[in-house]
Amino acid sequence: MKRNQFKIYFLTIASVIGLTACTNLEIEETDSIISEGFQGLADPTSTVDELYNRVGGQYGDQANFFALQEVTTDAALVPTRGTDWGDNGLWRVLHNHSWNGEHAFIGTVWNQFNANQLIASQVLDSRSNPTANNIGDASFMRAYSMWVILDNYGQVPFRDTSLPSSALPEVLTGQAALDIILADLDQAIANLPTKSAGTGAELNRASKAAARHLKAKVLLNKHIYLGTSPDSADMAQVISLVDAIAADGFALQAGYFDLFRQEADNETIWSLTSLATGNRIFNGLHYNSTAIGGGGWNGFSTLAEFYDLYEGDPNSNRVDVNGNPLDGQEERRGGVPPAGKPFTGEPGTTDNGGLEDGSNVGFGYLIGQQFALDGTPLKDRAGAPLTFKRDFVDGTGAPSFINNDETTGIRVQKYNVRYGGGFVGHEIVFRYSDAHLMKAEAMLRSGQDPTAMVNELRTLRGANPLTSVGESQLLDERGRELYQEVWRRNDMIRFGQFNRDWLFKESNEIGNTARNLFPIPPTQLLANPNLVQNPGY
Repeated sequence: MKRNQFKIYFLTIASVIGLTACTNLEIEETDSIISEGFQGLADPTSTVDELYNRVGGQYGDQANFFALQEVTTDAALVPTRGTDWGDNGLWRVLHNHSWNGEHAFIGTVWNQFNANQLIASQVLDSRSNPTANNIGDASFMRAYSMWVILDNYGQVPFRDTSLPSSALPEVLTGQAALDIILADLDQAIANLPTKSAGTGAELNRASKAAARHLKAKVLLNKHIYLGTSPDSADMAQVISLVDAIAADGFALQAGYFDLFRQEADNETIWSLTSLATGNRIFNGLHYNSTAIGGGGWNGFSTLAEFYDLYEGDPNSNRVDVNGNPLDGQEERRGGVPPAGKPFTGEPGTTDNGGLEDGSNVGFGYLIGQQFALDGTPLKDRAGAPLTFKRDFVDGTGAPSFINNDETTGIRVQKYNVRYGGGFVGHEIVFRYSDAHLMKAEAMLRSGQDPTAMVNELRTLRGANPLTSVGESQLLDERGRELYQEVWRRNDMIRFGQFNRDWLFKESNEIGNTARNLFPIPPTQLLANPNLVQNPGY
């Protein structure tokens, strides 16, 4: 990374190191009242609070969960630029699909979300005397944590808190894991409060709508976990669940980039108060992109082929000072403003987010010459024009993953430095556009035509309507709408595209479906003989 260090932005120490408990799921004596095993929590409410804080740090991290879901796909990569972002290939092996069980991020995600699951189980234990609200929150968080493990590793160690701490956790796969996850979500729906759209900070905790969103996500992916075809009854449930979310007032909202600000909106279903949006902001910016926050970290980029999913000039992505597109692009592709007060995502406005020193960083995809607030063309550290480029090449112009200069790669900005410089406590996990597209997908997989639903969203985003929608078009639309929102790996697997070729993928990994699951960390296989290493590792 920059200066060969990990830059984990605004994370608590607890969220970085996680609990040491993993498949053996041991607990510290300070966590609960212990005598010959778990005996109950003294304060389940504070434990629930801490659980949300933990997930906020884990989700907001630039590494670990985010990296496993995005950097392993066509939507994100971290090339080595000079001495920056080498890290012994830590990032490159994710994008080219050559990781192994010793990869630090794979072990950390396993530890973090299994520990979350155990904490939630402790809250749900009757000896902790949980309130109805505690039960709703803990059921939701346990379901979410177990689903993350199932989706990424295919098997979930589950500890019954009534058993002695020396007992090995049972390992759940397939239907057995789904049964507990779905039962937890039904319990969450029964106990969580109904929350309306646009209620801002209230949506930092789960609601009935959030539990329904997660249940729809689980059912949409159920056939992947079972190795079967999509079930029409499951697809009907997905549609009903999304309709119930809409009944609480959640809806599509115009003004795409306004969704990623602190202000309340009608799309956010569940967000986190983590102050880690700086990871999403500064990773894609050059060191000289902005003076705010000390400049960018010059890391993450996207592939040109992913950028080309959008309408518009492939070599230019400009907007005027009011945010109006100049190169035929749709709203979600954003653009680079030349000078003057930067736009907010709403054409016709010139608000710079209230920052006195201002910032001229664009929204969406940044390509070509970048400008200072007064219109001065920016330069890189060597004094050359700061022009972000489509291609990743070395000094001879040959494609390269490891010998790039400071300007290669199209950069991505969804949260923006002008709205808080990383201190925005509104990082979206679930939003209604995702639910809307899940319903469209469920329609498609049950023999209905989702074209009108998809075009409803496209029209709102300033994109031309599609004449028909099949699997390819729907996957592309999810990519255009949900980029950098930690769904790309899950989507590509469900649509059968995670194993296709893309730039810098190892040739022997093309078509390797074993990569659909990450390996079980070797230390965990030793700790729990009930675990079995996933095929291909």
